[in-house]
Amino acid sequence: MPPIAGPARSAALLTVALILLTACGGGTDSTSATSGGGEGYPVTLENCGRTVTVKSAPKRAVAVDQGSTEILLSLGLADRLAATATWTDPVLKGLEKANAGVPRIADNRPSSEKVLDLEPDFVSASFESTLAKGGVAPREQFEELGVPTYVSPADCTAKDNSKDGDGVRTGALTMDSVYTEVRELAAVFGVPGRGEKLVAELRARVRKARSTIDASGVTLMYWFANSEAPYLAGCCGAPGIITRELGARNVLDDTHEEWPQVNWETVADRDPDVLVIGDLTRRSQTAESAAKKIAFLESNPATKNMAAVRHKRYVLLSGQAMNPTIRTVEGVERVAAGLRTFGLAG
Repeated sequence: MPPIAGPARSAALLTVALILLTACGGGTDSTSATSGGGEGYPVTLENCGRTVTVKSAPKRAVAVDQGSTEILLSLGLADRLAATATWTDPVLKGLEKANAGVPRIADNRPSSEKVLDLEPDFVSASFESTLAKGGVAPREQFEELGVPTYVSPADCTAKDNSKDGDGVRTGALTMDSVYTEVRELAAVFGVPGRGEKLVAELRARVRKARSTIDASGVTLMYWFANSEAPYLAGCCGAPGIITRELGARNVLDDTHEEWPQVNWETVADRDPDVLVIGDLTRRSQTAESAAKKIAFLESNPATKNMAAVRHKRYVLLSGQAMNPTIRTVEGVERVAAGLRTFGLAG
């Protein structure tokens, strides 16, 4: 996901918070040791290069990215969430009631102090950068307190996040990474059956969306945010899943960067048949909403004569659908519907 401006963080305050959390016993091993982890525990996972062991079902989890939160809500775990943070969009339809009972401690990335004040027993995130230096806090700082952390496998499978930016894909992402996240979080919380049910539902939706469409020969471009130097999708992240499922082609499939920033002259030169536009409600970049993006496209000299702009071939997606989340399935469905509406797919 294109960068989000996070709040300033103080190493001194973090140290104090760590000491206070340890003193309060939040997230330590003491509860698990005295009460036992229950059937099926401990759960041990290999997650983004780290071994994560969860000794008992979390009761005060904090999900610090919207994608992770929506998976937990979809698994019926709202009562296990102490808080959520970092949102780009309204909550997934059908989860409004469950989400209403979960405190949101920040629209963007929260400070480590806000997270630690909740005495979490599990912290989950959708991006490695969220639980790294410059994010909420590095994973090892939570682990020192005995607080297990988890990052979406979709952000580290066949992906290099070691450089600046949003990372580089070394291979094409598939929905299997998202399904793995669903299953692993379900196992952590002791509800594996719910995980299998959700995965089956998501698979069925993808099959249905792609079964009656042939978009071969159709070209797409995905714009997430920013009007000065737009963040556009490279070949192999969540937009790549959408594109491949429908048999279309991303006009920026020659770059493996997750969200490269490209100048508008290059955009006009690639001239896609359809523009897939992020309709975000956050306020950390320019041109977040679809309305602002479309107004820019139709007035900018470099873009107003593009075929997709002249024919108003726009498909609007939530930011979460353009990230590797359960809502990427929504992306497959909406792009398929858009191509049919434009008469570009069989």
